[in-house]
Amino acid sequence: MQVWAVANQKGGVGKTTTAVSLGGLLAEVGYRVLLIDLDPHGSMTSYFRYDPDELEHSVYDLFEQVQIDSARVHRLILDTSHEHIKLMPASTALATLERKAVAQEGMGLQVAKALRHLQTEYDYVLIDSPPVLGVLMVNALAACKHLLVPVQTEFLALKGLERMVRTIQMINRARKHKLPFTIVPTFYDRRTQASVISLRELHKRYPEHLANAVVPVDTKFRNASLKGLVPSSLDAGSRGVHAYARLLRSLVEQR
Repeated sequence: MQVWAVANQKGGVGKTTTAVSLGGLLAEVGYRVLLIDLDPHGSMTSYFRYDPDELEHSVYDLFEQVQIDSARVHRLILDTSHEHIKLMPASTALATLERKAVAQEGMGLQVAKALRHLQTEYDYVLIDSPPVLGVLMVNALAACKHLLVPVQTEFLALKGLERMVRTIQMINRARKHKLPFTIVPTFYDRRTQASVISLRELHKRYPEHLANAVVPVDTKFRNASLKGLVPSSLDAGSRGVHAYARLLRSLVEQR
């Protein structure tokens, strides 16, 4: 089972779109995919038409006890609009987790513990993380085998990327093996000077970690979210889907 996390300490850079798009492409060829929403805003959960304010069970349940059993994990998993994609949803209760986690040890590995109960059930797991360095992002980074860092191609997003890279370096000092990561340029518009210059800077600063695909501005992503469908199901030929397909090929080759 391959576990990828999508994270950045800046919001609005395309994390949910990246997770849902890659998950959709994997599911389209028959892989069993689990999407995990660790963001208290619940964007991925809402994407698939679940209300983070109304769910009886959510990923928050994993943090109620240090020990996690199989039944607790399986009751969290919901169907989605795609037969090969399941969802472990977020709830707004996750917003209260930081202050509770301070008083409890071992909270940084809860997602990794949960995934041990699902090893034979899924081929790929993609984790959508909140834009804040805290117990939820730490869980995502501890559980994953590869990190994807979407970065909007504009100046302020590049500054946010610097913080994220420092966080990765900090995490790597605590790990036995360094966490490989790929920077994914998003919201690219070649008509704007800001996008062109930002992409050039990414190539200059992070050549070893920069994805071989650039995700363009594409209204088809918005249309897909309105329908609760993965983008490749709505329009497999769109520019955005082609970009994520290229990214996916390179990620699979790195395994």
